[in-house]
Amino acid sequence: MSVTNFYQGSLRYGPTGKRRKGHAANPVKKKRPEFVPMKIDPIKVKLAQQQAELREQERLDFLERIKNVKSSMGKKENLQYTGERKLLGIATMHKSNAVPIFEDDKEHAIDIARMRR
Repeated sequence: MSVTNFYQGSLRYGPTGKRRKGHAANPVKKKRPEFVPMKIDPIKVKLAQQQAELREQERLDFLERIKNVKSSMGKKENLQYTGERKLLGIATMHKSNAVPIFEDDKEHAIDIARMRR
């Protein structure tokens, strides 16, 4: 009795040399069980329907609460320029560091101009 190589052996024998029962050359056909319809329990069906209705009611209640929250929130005030601070321009301190220059702080613009190389 010899041991066959896994790569060179036949499909009828395994790597240990033992004969395979369900080898690829002649696969064993298994019988499928017949379909038997399940009996439906009316109590479980009724309970499942009640739970589904309860979940749907909870979902509708939640959506209604969300609508109420959104409607109770006030509208955001529009931002409007008052003219208190007038922007003269934008200065560059170092490389790409942009700094706004306002009209009431002209000393800051002079300082930034002295800092440049």
